[in-house]
Amino acid sequence: MYWNNIPAPYMVERFNALHDRGNVKLEVWFSERTVPDRSWRIDETDWRFRYRYLPGASFGNRGFAVASPLLAPGGPDVLVMQYGAPEYVLAWAGAVLRRWRTAFWVEVTFDTWIRRRAYAEWLKRRMFGRVDGVLTAGEDGSAFARRYGTPDERIHIVRHVVDSEFYAGGASEARANRDETRRRLGVTDTAFAYVGRIWEPKGIFDLVDAYERVRRDGVAASLVVIGDGRDEERLREMLAERGLDGVTLAGFVQRDGLPAWYAIADVLVFPTHGDPYGMVVDEAMASGLPVISTTNAGEIAPRVVPGQTGWLVPPQDPSALARAMAAAAADPIRTRAKGRR
Repeated sequence: MYWNNIPAPYMVERFNALHDRGNVKLEVWFSERTVPDRSWRIDETDWRFRYRYLPGASFGNRGFAVASPLLAPGGPDVLVMQYGAPEYVLAWAGAVLRRWRTAFWVEVTFDTWIRRRAYAEWLKRRMFGRVDGVLTAGEDGSAFARRYGTPDERIHIVRHVVDSEFYAGGASEARANRDETRRRLGVTDTAFAYVGRIWEPKGIFDLVDAYERVRRDGVAASLVVIGDGRDEERLREMLAERGLDGVTLAGFVQRDGLPAWYAIADVLVFPTHGDPYGMVVDEAMASGLPVISTTNAGEIAPRVVPGQTGWLVPPQDPSALARAMAAAAADPIRTRAKGRR
């Protein structure tokens, strides 16, 4: 059994692939079908694995999922789950009492996103030391698990993946009409793309600051923002107040439409204050784009190698972000070479 918070598209792809291999009996639990700041299209008819949505309950003004299968007879050989919410903690304790083997999916978290509380840190040390296994995407996640007491022999690397052929093929096909599409959208010069939630901790306002600086310095550039989120109105107001042109707000784009948007861009900018990973980096690279990312992203160092596949900058530093953007625009031949690499 695998318990995930919501059916994110990349997780659904994995569950389908795991089901198709046929060497495990898989059931997936979801806490919710969706949450307010996610606009992914959910279509259960595409799912080939067994699944259930857990029942919900509320305590005060907070809702939570109830791991009702814990009360049924029998049980799985392994329950793989998240850990960072009270319902997971309670369910994990119940699974341990029932002598179920348990594993956590773990990614590194950053203080810029997570408020560290003493009781939560104590709980993590207790849980990470007792859990039967940790699944994580790389060395950053492994170090995070070790920090809370998970022995090395219980840590297993499970790389994040995207459908590279889907993104590479889709972007390649869309590039046949790239010039025409860019003219229609008003995208010119070196086009920097942002893909993600429009939310301050994602660094979107640092990117606007950086874009304003490069334009003020005479760099020929445009900006494409793909996504929606709670800070969208604030973004629109900022762009209007500063009179910034050359900005395209594409809104949220479903997965099937993303390769075409990557195809019109030249560089992905990932200005996050502290993402546990950042799947859009992998999508963009599969689509042939180099990446400018902050260092506050999990497993970013093996992916974005300065001078080879992109640029790394400190988080919350619009000046450094602007310098990287200017460098990308100043040498388009090398920038394209980074994308190919």
